[in-house]
Amino acid sequence: MKSRMIQMFCSALTMVAMVTSIVPLNAQEASTATVPVKMTVTANVASDKRMPEINQQDVFVKQGKERLRVTEWFPAQGDRAGLDLFILIDDASDARLGSHLEDLRTFINAQPSTTSVGVGYMRNATVQIVQDFTTDHAAAAKALRLPLGSAGAYGSPYLSVIDLMTRWPANQNRREVVMVTDGIDRARRGMFWRGLNVNPDVDSASDVAMRTGTIIHTIYAPGVGRLYRNYWEATNGQLGIAKLSDVTGGESFFLGLQSPVSFAPYLDQLQKILDNQYLLSFSAKPDKKAGLQFVTLSTEVAGVEFAAADAIWVPAAK
Repeated sequence: MKSRMIQMFCSALTMVAMVTSIVPLNAQEASTATVPVKMTVTANVASDKRMPEINQQDVFVKQGKERLRVTEWFPAQGDRAGLDLFILIDDASDARLGSHLEDLRTFINAQPSTTSVGVGYMRNATVQIVQDFTTDHAAAAKALRLPLGSAGAYGSPYLSVIDLMTRWPANQNRREVVMVTDGIDRARRGMFWRGLNVNPDVDSASDVAMRTGTIIHTIYAPGVGRLYRNYWEATNGQLGIAKLSDVTGGESFFLGLQSPVSFAPYLDQLQKILDNQYLLSFSAKPDKKAGLQFVTLSTEVAGVEFAAADAIWVPAAK
């Protein structure tokens, strides 16, 4: 009888040990659950250097100090070359922008057949789309016109680009914008003060861009009116578009506060950017709620720098 009781006691201890070992294991599995996310990455090298081969094992993604697992890394070429490219021009731009329209037309017509081009104008915090996305590049180039030289009653380039991104058709193509503006928010809304500062709508536009996977490239072009002649406003506008491009993984082009002689050098550099992009997939750790998670990208391939959005949208944990 005594030996039977000892045997039953040992069996009970064994069951308790099994249960306690299972609970931490399940908790660990829950804590290490991941979801796949994707982003577009631009590889940059010095202008006089040839782009080296970059393999998946050469790409490092970190969230804080923790390294995340890279699951896919492909050049945006061949059957993965799809690109939606939107040319977005500020209607508050000075008429001198007309001298650059031919550069933009040449750039549009030079796009490969895998690129769909749209054209629109920013005015009244919205976008007037004059050409929906199309692979008829000649039609897109023809849609370009002179800016009206007026922002309308409520002109904000940042609210306008948000309007564009929320209306963007859903597909698997890369999403990129070429935004031509001086970056000045002419709506103003009484929230600013004299001095260097960044418009809060820049952060709002950046968040929407990162959430939707949109890269925004900006070209500084002088606008019209008293605000453009104000040093603080002009400088803050340029700071705003520079930050918007940097945060979303794009490039910002400007020549001080002056109008450039030609857009051609900017657009040539932009074409190199589009030609050297990769599609990256990696495993991210979801939170209880969906949201943006900040990540950093790097590589040990000599001479290569990555440009990508500061954060990626991660769905909620299931």
